[in-house]
Amino acid sequence: MSDRYPAARSPDRFLRWAAGAALVLLALYVAQPYVNGFLYAAQTPRAVTARGDLAPAETATVDLFARASPSVVHVFAQAAAQGRALMGVEGEGAEQGNGSQTGTGFIWDAAGHVVTNNHVVAGAAQSGGSIAVRLSSGEVVSASVVGTAPSYDLAVLRLGRTGAALRPLALGTSADLKVGQSTYAIGNPFGLDHTLTTGVISALQRRLPTGEGRELSGVIQTDAAINPGNSGGPLLDSAGRLIGVNTAIYSPSGTSAGIGFAIPVDVVNRVVPELIRNGRTRNPGIGIIAGQEATAARLGIDGVVILRVLRGSPAAAAGLRGVDPQTGEIGDIIVGAGDRPVHRLADLTAAMEAAGLGTSVDLMVERDGRTRRVRVTTTDVAETRL
Repeated sequence: MSDRYPAARSPDRFLRWAAGAALVLLALYVAQPYVNGFLYAAQTPRAVTARGDLAPAETATVDLFARASPSVVHVFAQAAAQGRALMGVEGEGAEQGNGSQTGTGFIWDAAGHVVTNNHVVAGAAQSGGSIAVRLSSGEVVSASVVGTAPSYDLAVLRLGRTGAALRPLALGTSADLKVGQSTYAIGNPFGLDHTLTTGVISALQRRLPTGEGRELSGVIQTDAAINPGNSGGPLLDSAGRLIGVNTAIYSPSGTSAGIGFAIPVDVVNRVVPELIRNGRTRNPGIGIIAGQEATAARLGIDGVVILRVLRGSPAAAAGLRGVDPQTGEIGDIIVGAGDRPVHRLADLTAAMEAAGLGTSVDLMVERDGRTRRVRVTTTDVAETRL
């Protein structure tokens, strides 16, 4: 009988041992976070891991921003009707809804001329309002309008007295740009100073409607993020040279959708000096108001329909006719200018600009199904009135 008791107690001893081991393991599991926190918590600043050199592409971008950003400024414009308390206004976007407008500009020369978009300062310029510019140093300087070119959405400002050193941007050319080139935009989107975005040239030779019923051809399309407040800022190439002036985005929401547009620098380099010299730019033309292209397309018309002819213009002197206001009958359709075909207004505008002021141009004009040649002399259409 006594030999059988140890064997009976063996299972109980094993179960007690297994239960004890399980409790120990459970305790260790529960206590592990506390033990790790006690043993391994970094209660003093950690040592910094050496990074090594920046990648060459990163270094190039950093250097580009360091060179170009001091030339970029923040423009504040206030319409006269809203008062003149402008200094110190912090814009949170392009349009504040109270008569104020903010945008970007850049230093053009050491004399203190600043280039921006016309639509940034148009309200203040037309109403006699006030304009201020915040330099990269943080200094806020009053500015005056030297000249505007609504047809190109460009304006030139002159800075007031400032003690800051002015650094004009290096200029490039838009004549040899290639789709796929890197682009860099510096601006003040939503009032955020000196924001850098990057991208590529997405397309060239885009057309963009501007003021006075004109279309600007040769526009640069980029996917560098451009938002309200970027207007008037520089678009740069990888060498840090100005290749365009950011002017518009295409977006149903009003924010960047990867489709931004910039005025090509070759246009800027032609228009800006003229604004500095004369306060305005001359627009070669013949003195017509063109019909809507969408309407012409629906009617199957390939060319520029003359809606109206301005009094005293070369077009009037040449006997060109517009649409009859009584019957709505179409008069003349311009289908060629010089040796260029004309399919739309931008084609005619480009031909006029290529010809220059005071130059005779042969137009191919359709009337009543017949085509004839009409010679006109270009004039400054900005001085022609209805």
